[in-house]
Amino acid sequence: MGTVYAEITLKNAGDIAGVQRGYITEKEVRATTVQALVDTGCGTLVITDEVRKALGLEIVGLRGSTLANGARQVCQVTEPVQIHWKNRDTACRAIVLPGAEEVLLGAIPLEDMDLIINPARKELTGAHGDEVICLIK
Repeated sequence: MGTVYAEITLKNAGDIAGVQRGYITEKEVRATTVQALVDTGCGTLVITDEVRKALGLEIVGLRGSTLANGARQVCQVTEPVQIHWKNRDTACRAIVLPGAEEVLLGAIPLEDMDLIINPARKELTGAHGDEVICLIK
């Protein structure tokens, strides 16, 4: 299928909650836009430590993970991150992989945003079309 990258925006979900509660302004939300490797073999969102620091994410725990090469690694788990791709978004905790050089967008956030990889075009697309109707704000 080849390598697929997608431009995503990551935001500190705690900051977004702060905006909703009137504690901070929208301009104060920590966010960053990255080119993420779309990796359906990865379970969730994997970020670099630099991204974690830019978003101001706290470490809330540790998790054992099995890497693509079969090696076991203990990784840090962050508080929730909001992931935005075009007109879709989801939130999840992120894994901070020691020594990671790029962000990985895994299967769980892809599924939650109803996204699949179009292998012919080597890009993300909506699993059921590109129109999304959001009934919950």
